[in-house]
Amino acid sequence: MAADENTASAPTPRRPYISRKFVLVTFLTFAGVIGGWAFTARDVRRAEIGADRLVAYEPLPADSGESCEWTPVDTALAAVAGFPEDGANDSPPKQPIRMIRDPYASYSSVAVDAANDEVVLTDENLFNVVVYNRLENSSGGAVSKPKRTIGGLKTKIEFQSGLYLDPKNGDIYAVNNDTVDRLVIFSRQASGDVRPDRQVHTPHGTFAMVLDEQHQEILLTVQHDSAVVTFAKAAKTEDAPIRLLQGEHTLLADPHGIALDAKNDLIFVVNHGSVHQVQAGKPTLERSFGGGDGKANWPLGFGHAIPGSGKNLPPSITVYSRGASGDAAPVRVIQGPKSQMNWPTGIAHDPRANEIYVANDMGDSILVFPASASGDAAPIRVIKGPKTLIKNPTGVFVDGAHGELWVANFGNHTAAAYRLGADGDTAPLRVIRSAPPDKPTLSIGNPHPVAYDGKREQILVPN
Repeated sequence: MAADENTASAPTPRRPYISRKFVLVTFLTFAGVIGGWAFTARDVRRAEIGADRLVAYEPLPADSGESCEWTPVDTALAAVAGFPEDGANDSPPKQPIRMIRDPYASYSSVAVDAANDEVVLTDENLFNVVVYNRLENSSGGAVSKPKRTIGGLKTKIEFQSGLYLDPKNGDIYAVNNDTVDRLVIFSRQASGDVRPDRQVHTPHGTFAMVLDEQHQEILLTVQHDSAVVTFAKAAKTEDAPIRLLQGEHTLLADPHGIALDAKNDLIFVVNHGSVHQVQAGKPTLERSFGGGDGKANWPLGFGHAIPGSGKNLPPSITVYSRGASGDAAPVRVIQGPKSQMNWPTGIAHDPRANEIYVANDMGDSILVFPASASGDAAPIRVIKGPKTLIKNPTGVFVDGAHGELWVANFGNHTAAAYRLGADGDTAPLRVIRSAPPDKPTLSIGNPHPVAYDGKREQILVPN
């Protein structure tokens, strides 16, 4: 856009769509911060525009002018982004000078369907749920071929970060983290751009889930509002949660992964550590964005946070009784430098060994603790090193039927299987690859307004 402003002698061309996207998202971001996220669900209408990940809110300001005008991109980009080809536009299509984009899948969560010998992965980069043969193994760096893929506008799949497979019928449960506040459920046979068999409206920022089959419940973590909400397994559309865990005494702080110990009736939650301060006197059982429909057990929203407040705590694993609700304190906390936790993101429980496996995102490692660990406990095993291929792991799954541990690596286009009990710099048993080994992973996930560092000539992209 700077080039347009400085070329006074030439007629000002239409700005490319990608530039207007940055303008639009920038406006919305700053408007949200200044307004304290005070707009309501009735004030906005969200338009989901496919793989380009743009979310537009209306009404836009009356003087927004050209920022509201849509200029089509070239045919190839339109096909990727899901936009229609517009032959009615008088101007020739505008093409970006260059694009920073990862064309390959980046895996964020993983689950195994032992009955059907399949492994299912969420792809947070291209917005897909991908199914592979469980014994698929990328040899010589070859790209693995999926059995089927679920993705497209009809699926309501975007930033899928949580995954569960029903052990009885193979149904796929996948939850969106950031743009489409929906838990979507597909049959095992689903493929392509298909509508979910069922969907549930979830709180904004829901990240991971675990299903309690004994009590027929779905437990989900909510990042921004530091909460755990529980729905009936049969919930649909606008059904309300049946339980909410949230409050200062819970010690929940940007919770991500969640695991269930069904035998001992416990849940484990991994926390990144950031938490905002809530305005005094605000009710805790209130729907985000003030929907006004009286829905109970809905997490406190951003509208009640004190702007600029909050604190960053050390990462932790907080342990609760399965049915904990309200502002209940954890029964146990793992936290401290000995734990080696650095953005712990995924967690899984191994009931046979009574151990918990933690996907340690920024530590490029898998940390293993006794399920009974407490305080500043050191892991009993750490899977880490160049042979492991572990890079920014965000998902982890214990396949007890086959004695294997699966890891989804957001940082290198891979998912890999290890034997349970693996330790140190251990090579995986099998690897699934979405890209050749020499292709870099950009790790762009929900990019926000970019900045340019003129001194270092670098583009800064917050995610």
